[in-house]
Amino acid sequence: MLDNKRFLITGISDAGSLAMHAAKAILARGGRVVCAGLGVTPHHGDISDKAKSYLTANEQAFREAVKQELGEDTPICILDATQEDSMVDLAATLGARGLKLDGFLHSIAMDRTIRNKQVKPLLEVTQEEFCDTLGVSAFSLVRITHHLLHSGVLQRGASICSLSYIAAEKVTFHPYRNMSVAKAALERITIELADELGRSHGIRVNALRFSPYLGSKAGTATLEPKDVDRAEEMSPLGNALPEDLALEIAHLMQPGLRITGEIRHIDGGYHITG
Repeated sequence: MLDNKRFLITGISDAGSLAMHAAKAILARGGRVVCAGLGVTPHHGDISDKAKSYLTANEQAFREAVKQELGEDTPICILDATQEDSMVDLAATLGARGLKLDGFLHSIAMDRTIRNKQVKPLLEVTQEEFCDTLGVSAFSLVRITHHLLHSGVLQRGASICSLSYIAAEKVTFHPYRNMSVAKAALERITIELADELGRSHGIRVNALRFSPYLGSKAGTATLEPKDVDRAEEMSPLGNALPEDLALEIAHLMQPGLRITGEIRHIDGGYHITG
């Protein structure tokens, strides 16, 4: 159902990333992927040794995960969503390679107020921390879409999916605080883009909320096994699996569907239990 369709997958950090599961589901259905991950870009300039070491390690892990899980021929791009120039480069690189996109997955988030599973109280969050989180976790969806469209890479009738979370709407027993606000913004951006892009380019835009998940770096930053166990008990069908999420993403990527502006729940019913 995705034969000869190509999709950009962002946010892969390791083999357990939800974005990796999505990429595999697309490949299994005849689609093709190009993967974008965090690493050192020409625009980092004079960064600290610590920052460079972090970015280099992340890039190595990203490259190795893609090679091992998706194949060494899978196209790769480096993307730092804190940098406008990096997003410009992403679109330009895809265009130069002749890689047209039938959609993309936005699976990018960052929050420096979360450290060692401790979430900073919202009243203690600085303006810089707030804006950094909002920029990377939400507004980057706008900017990446902008550059992909204006470079002629993102095709008419494409599908865009982003990963959100129930904390965009409710205070959960494992709160995000600062990230919750960013996810709420991401969902509102999803709805506004669905209206704009549907009318102008026939492009669909949807967001997906997934169960608490410990198999990725993002999950382990905030969650404990007990949190996943509690969600399992609260969910009528039990926690959803990464494969469930990937299947829904692949479904929404199908050409011709008239589904847009949706906030989908792939969480075993966790969202209905209060």
